[in-house]
Amino acid sequence: MAKNKFNQNWVHDHINDPYVKLAQKEGYRARAVYKLKEIDESEKLIKPGQIIVDLGATPGSWSQYVRAKLAGKEGGGILGEIFALDLLPMDPIADVQFLQGDFGEQDVLDKLEAQLRGRKVDLVLSDMAPNLSGNSHVDAARIENIIELAVTFAKAHLKPNGALLVKCFHGPSYNNIVDMFKTEFKTVANKKPKASKDKSSEIFLLGKCLKS
Repeated sequence: MAKNKFNQNWVHDHINDPYVKLAQKEGYRARAVYKLKEIDESEKLIKPGQIIVDLGATPGSWSQYVRAKLAGKEGGGILGEIFALDLLPMDPIADVQFLQGDFGEQDVLDKLEAQLRGRKVDLVLSDMAPNLSGNSHVDAARIENIIELAVTFAKAHLKPNGALLVKCFHGPSYNNIVDMFKTEFKTVANKKPKASKDKSSEIFLLGKCLKS
């Protein structure tokens, strides 16, 4: 009974969520787009001509936003390139090169690297999150592992002045993750966009300019 009540409350909140309504109106696949939009507007992360990698991309709202920001090529298309990756399938988005697979698997990483053809990346975005078990310490380890993968990828592929934006959560591993960022990036900031629900422990970490 309690679970049904929870589901009903979630559905009610979701239907009445202003960001859900806005996403539907503006043709975005998820409300998560407004988290990226707010961070991008304050930090000026996304610019025409960039190579951008979107990790944990499905259903694709972040890639949709990035594509809109890179649009403007004469005759259609985009100025720059977008590579998206997720374990789950994603409906195609024009000008977005999608790869389905587990980012933690070397063969998937090899395929992504083959698409990059040795070119360095301007921006790595990660909205990846593990399936949560409810055990705070187990979940903290899973979150830390996913972010560590994103940081390792960024270290190998970012331009020196590039940036990495990851979804994180306040919890037992948060300080470790911030320390990891501070070890690798010259500037580190945390971001809690308005579209991120108040009751959620979700927070975004932004690292800019790799330390040599």
